[in-house]
Amino acid sequence: MPPKQRRLFLQRAAFAAAATTLPRWAWLQTAHLTGDPFALGVASGDPAPDGVVLWTRLIAPPGQPLPEQTVHWEVAHDEGFQRIVQKGQATASPERGHSVHVEVQGLEPARWYHYRFLLGQATSATGRTRTAPAADALVARLRVAFASCQRWEHGHYAAWRHLCADQPELVLFLGDYIYEYATPKNTEGLARTHSLRHATTLADYRDRYALHKSDPALQAAHAACPWAVTWDDHEVQNDYAGTSNGQGDATAFLAQRAAAWQAFYENMPLRASSLVDAQFGQLQVYRRLRWGRLAQLHLLDDRQYRALQACRKPGASNAGAVRPGDCAELADPARSLLGPAQEQWLDAGLAADAQSDHTRWSVLAQQTLFSPRHYPSGQVATDGWDGYPAARERLLQSVQRHRPRNTVLLGGDIHQNYVCNVHAPGAGASGGSLPVLASEFCGTSISSRAGTTQDKVDAIVRHNPHVLLARCEQRGYGLADITPTRWTTTLRVVDNPMDAASTASTQARFVVEDRKPGPVVA
Repeated sequence: MPPKQRRLFLQRAAFAAAATTLPRWAWLQTAHLTGDPFALGVASGDPAPDGVVLWTRLIAPPGQPLPEQTVHWEVAHDEGFQRIVQKGQATASPERGHSVHVEVQGLEPARWYHYRFLLGQATSATGRTRTAPAADALVARLRVAFASCQRWEHGHYAAWRHLCADQPELVLFLGDYIYEYATPKNTEGLARTHSLRHATTLADYRDRYALHKSDPALQAAHAACPWAVTWDDHEVQNDYAGTSNGQGDATAFLAQRAAAWQAFYENMPLRASSLVDAQFGQLQVYRRLRWGRLAQLHLLDDRQYRALQACRKPGASNAGAVRPGDCAELADPARSLLGPAQEQWLDAGLAADAQSDHTRWSVLAQQTLFSPRHYPSGQVATDGWDGYPAARERLLQSVQRHRPRNTVLLGGDIHQNYVCNVHAPGAGASGGSLPVLASEFCGTSISSRAGTTQDKVDAIVRHNPHVLLARCEQRGYGLADITPTRWTTTLRVVDNPMDAASTASTQARFVVEDRKPGPVVA
């Protein structure tokens, strides 16, 4: 890690240390305060050629009402803020969890900036962000990190520390930022524990984000570069689907979902345009980010609009698996994972990518494994794309019909590294002799356990010849180095997720050449 970056990391770690237990400070009538109001760090997100979203969140003193605060912000060319580019102020209100979302505009394309927040005598850690290139620029390089699934108890966040050292220009977080569970009663084998209850209310979810954001390595990763985030199920509840958790009381679940979605917005660097309504009955997180002519990033939402999992048992807390022959509902062509409107939006985006060869790499950043995963038992898991085969076929048909120059799918959720050839529609589980349309990289978790063994994963690979690599035993993240002529994915894994100071290594590296779909071992 370069000396300057290490200095920033240590600074953020020091600020975050007080947040492991939610900090207390005195809010005096003179507006002076003690303690660090920015103990949850800073973040930026959704970069555009002329601007970016800046985020922070103040923590209310436990048991004390925190009135509305005016937070000042600064953006500068330099780390010492001697050359300030823009500055202003924003309101941190109790109604939004004292979060701040500043949408800075008027910046120059394709350049790095430094930013910070100020409140009274307190100054936040310094974040580093960057803008996207101009829409018509074919830049030489983009380094993207992609990650998901960071259950607090299952491991430390050493992966984020190593990701910072890899110096990405953008982080794609693909879901399960928090887990709603309480710490299990049996704590044997856990890396760490917490005292929060199973999350169901807005206060619960706010506390859960505060817990996760107290980790200094995660704070450093947020402050290192802009992020683009989407969600999966654990931001609300395991295996929920659209308006249902499959367990009965729909009214209570919708209230829980709205609370969880509000907390997600409060704690992520999202634009105000994602707020479809003030009551958080809907939050639009599917969107596009363009990186000049080099890449178009289509961020998807496979939770909000999906049909209930096929043949899910009434009252079950998870979706389960089925045999296709025993579940006619599985093949219903009307069932969707993305919902009709998002399917049409994505189809239009792929068509636009293909026009005039304007986009080199069309990236579908979504939650889980896209490729079929046929189990030796004959069963299929119903919570992912295997549970929505008609929807997957429609997406494949869209790629085949429009023929973007290069299509790459990124995923998470399954806590395993998978690298796959994505075959043309009709390939089923075997792939057969149908042509390869796209490439897929599904990443392992930051800390969450896999819940399977490598022997079982190897047996799955033998039944799925389109799977080029499948590994379940290590935690980590993916790095994608993108140029106009080549995509290189490096799978980075930590050696011991139970150790916050763990070393890391490269598990595998694959390349995709321009106009040649399908990953090849580097």
